[in-house]
Amino acid sequence: MGKSKNLKSALASQQTRLKHKEKSEKAAKATESQAKAKKLSQSRKSKQHLRPTIPFLPTDTILLIGEGNFSFTRALVRNPPPELTHLPPGNITATAYDSEQDCCSKYPDAQEILVDLRARGVQVLFGVDASKLDRVPQLKGRRWDKICWNFPHAGKGITDMDRNILSNQVLILDFLRTAEGLLKKGPIPSVGGHKKKKKKAEDDDDADEEEDNEDLRSMSGARGSILITLRNVTPYTLWDIPRLAKHPPAPIAGSTPPNSSYILLRSFVFHRSFWEGYEHRMTKGERAHGTGKTGEGGEDRTWEFCINNRA
Repeated sequence: MGKSKNLKSALASQQTRLKHKEKSEKAAKATESQAKAKKLSQSRKSKQHLRPTIPFLPTDTILLIGEGNFSFTRALVRNPPPELTHLPPGNITATAYDSEQDCCSKYPDAQEILVDLRARGVQVLFGVDASKLDRVPQLKGRRWDKICWNFPHAGKGITDMDRNILSNQVLILDFLRTAEGLLKKGPIPSVGGHKKKKKKAEDDDDADEEEDNEDLRSMSGARGSILITLRNVTPYTLWDIPRLAKHPPAPIAGSTPPNSSYILLRSFVFHRSFWEGYEHRMTKGERAHGTGKTGEGGEDRTWEFCINNRA
C-alpha cells in the first residue's frame, strides 16, 4: 500500500512538473512571438521613414540612354523630388534608340511628352545606339556627371535564354566601353551613409556588392558615374552586371578596343513609383505599349559605377 501511494505521489509530482514545464514553454514562446512582432513592426516603421535613394545632385549634368517614351526624363524635370527642384532642364540630354517617328508611333504618349521637354529646354536626341556612343556627333567633346540607363535590353527577341543573355551582356559591355569617354574626369566619389555587404556564397571576394548606401557625398570635380537599373530577378540577374563592369572579358573582335573596367560605388532599390509619371515601356511589339512584364517578384535595383584607375 505504501508503495502504491509512493508511485501515485511520484506520478502526480511528475505530472505537476510537466504541466509547469509546458506552461513555462508556452510563456517563453509567447514572449518570443511578441518580441518578433515588435521587431517586425519597428522594421516596417523604419522602412516607411526611409526615402528612396536619389542618385542625382541638382548641379549634375545628366545623359539618359534608351528613354523609350521619355517619361523618366519628364519625371526629372516636371515633377522632381524636392532635392532636385533646382536641377536645370538644360543639364539633361535624353536619348532614344528609335527615330522620332518610330518613337511616337510605338509610344502614343511620347509626342506630348516631347513637346513639354523641348519647351523646358531639355536636349532630345534620336537614333542613339547605346553600344556606339562614341560615334554620336552631338555627344562628341562633351562629358557628364551621370549617365543613366534604366532597364537596358537588346530587344532582339531571342527565345534561347543563353543566347539572349549573351546578346545583352555584349550590349552592356559595348555601352560601358563607349560611355567611358563621356564621363567627367576627377577623383572617385565618396560614398557616405551606412554600408553593408552582400556576398554570394559561391563567388569569391570580388562578388561583394555595396548595398543601399543612402548618399554619395557631393565632391567638387568628382569623376562621373554610370547608373544601370534592372529587374533583380531571372533572367536579368544572369547578366551579372556588377561582374561584367568590374572584370570585363577581352573583346571578341581583334580590332575592338579593350573593355573598360569600373568600380562599383553602390547599389540600391529603384522605386518606380517615386518618379511621378514614370512608366517603364518595353521594346518589342505589344510589349512596347505597356503589356509586357519584366519578371515576377523581386525588385528593381540600380548599380552605380565609376571608371577604374583614371584621374
